[in-house]
Amino acid sequence: MTDRSLVQIAFYAALIAVLGLVPKFDLGPVPVTAQSLGVMLAGVMLGPVRGALAVLLFLLVLALGAPVLSGGRGGFAWFYSASGGFLIGFPVAAFAAGFVMRITGRLNILVSSALAAAIGGVLVLYAFGIPGMALLGNMTFGQAFSFALIFVPGDLIKVALTAVIAQTIARGLPSALVSRS
Repeated sequence: MTDRSLVQIAFYAALIAVLGLVPKFDLGPVPVTAQSLGVMLAGVMLGPVRGALAVLLFLLVLALGAPVLSGGRGGFAWFYSASGGFLIGFPVAAFAAGFVMRITGRLNILVSSALAAAIGGVLVLYAFGIPGMALLGNMTFGQAFSFALIFVPGDLIKVALTAVIAQTIARGLPSALVSRS
């Protein structure tokens, strides 16, 4: 792995942490945060492996106790909270987003990155988050699924932001879109 790759991984891990400074909305057992935007961007911009590594670095810093979650929360205990499924799903979501970016290389960047963010950052993330919320949040699967519907509008905004950001960066600095190289 090159020095450039390590810097990119560290940058996106830091971006996810910085997005934790955006105030969270507590609407139930799992807050609405901006941090999944960073997960989507890591996968879309860095590709599957580097994107997942960026998120794993963020999770390592979280597990070590740094207050990098929205609202200044940190520590290993958050993996056993109602948010735990989402946290565990973060690296898989970034990997999936990066993978979709790679296999849709013939599509324009706006379309490809929107598709990648929707599949990785929403569908895959919910596939981990909803069962985790049910298991760790003492809910039925149906209750967790119903609660997760609260996240959909915000996540669709994050998908659109990811696509616009990826397209804008690719125009100005094409080499920053590692997922396409």
